[in-house]
Amino acid sequence: MIPSTMKAVRLTGHGGYERLEYREDVPVPVPAAGEVLVRVRAAGVNNTDINTRIGWYSKSVTGDTATAVQGGEPAAADGGWTGVPFVFPRIQGADACGRIVAAGPGVDTARIGERVLVDPVLRSAEGSLQQATYLGADRDGAFAEYLAVPAIQAHAVDCPLSDAELASFPCAYSAAENMVDRAHVGAGETVLVTGASGGVGSAAVQLAVRRGATVVAQAQPDKARSLEALGVRSVLARDADLRAALGRETVDVVIDVVGGRPFAALLDVLKRGGRYAVAGAIGGPVVALDLRTLYLKDLSLFGCTVTPPQVFENLVRYVARGEVRPLLAATYPLAEIVAAQTAFLKKAHTGKIVLLP
Repeated sequence: MIPSTMKAVRLTGHGGYERLEYREDVPVPVPAAGEVLVRVRAAGVNNTDINTRIGWYSKSVTGDTATAVQGGEPAAADGGWTGVPFVFPRIQGADACGRIVAAGPGVDTARIGERVLVDPVLRSAEGSLQQATYLGADRDGAFAEYLAVPAIQAHAVDCPLSDAELASFPCAYSAAENMVDRAHVGAGETVLVTGASGGVGSAAVQLAVRRGATVVAQAQPDKARSLEALGVRSVLARDADLRAALGRETVDVVIDVVGGRPFAALLDVLKRGGRYAVAGAIGGPVVALDLRTLYLKDLSLFGCTVTPPQVFENLVRYVARGEVRPLLAATYPLAEIVAAQTAFLKKAHTGKIVLLP
């Protein structure tokens, strides 16, 4: 029996934690044609949830995420991740693991009962970047007991991992695989991963190691042991002098989720013809770029958000085959989302924090 209402957290506007409204009377969505209804068993917490809540995607915000959180409510006319006004209220949550409990018109009812991971990037039939939307931003997401999504976004997964462990994969690992793939990371190459203890960073470490690369990680020193267990060659402090520690032109690829002040140094340590991929800027979105470094060294820079369909399909295969493993830092009940996001912002964890609806 599917109830008519459910527990969910609705984001009512840009601002502080007071904008997160936990309710137990939100209508359960009805799957439209081509959609399935998923009973959400676990939902991961991501930077994008917080960045959206505080309006960090607005061009009026130039500081790092932590500064924006402390600074109160920003001007957010362009606070959506696509640069257009965000529509409220919205149920956030890009990471969803659960089971299909209903099928909309045109969907094979044999899928009911499947355990699934949901691809958070919603693409048009043509795969256009301009028409891509995002789960939990452009349509209601996983911070709820039920979620309606296009059936093609719900990928069956068969493995012994728990729901919470599986929920650590979709957003972080697909973002990481997108960067690793677009930067053409190959066996024998040296890859520098910033923010390596976070969800995307730790995923990028595993995915680069999986391809046979030698990985240097940037993270807090107390995270070194857990990162070494993932196969990194060495761990540098977040504030390390990269030019001194690595030397100029010693790295083939940089996978960056931090941005901010170290940006120039990241390009300096890249070899000629090196590649830089970015999918986050928690250290600050505005950076200093010397164009001479870019063109005289023949560097390639990749901005990575919308993933091609094969990225998530490949990721589900890696998970099922045990080629990547979850790093589950903590779980919280959905009703304790404020505590979960508070812990997330302290950055004292390695891996992912997951909510249990």
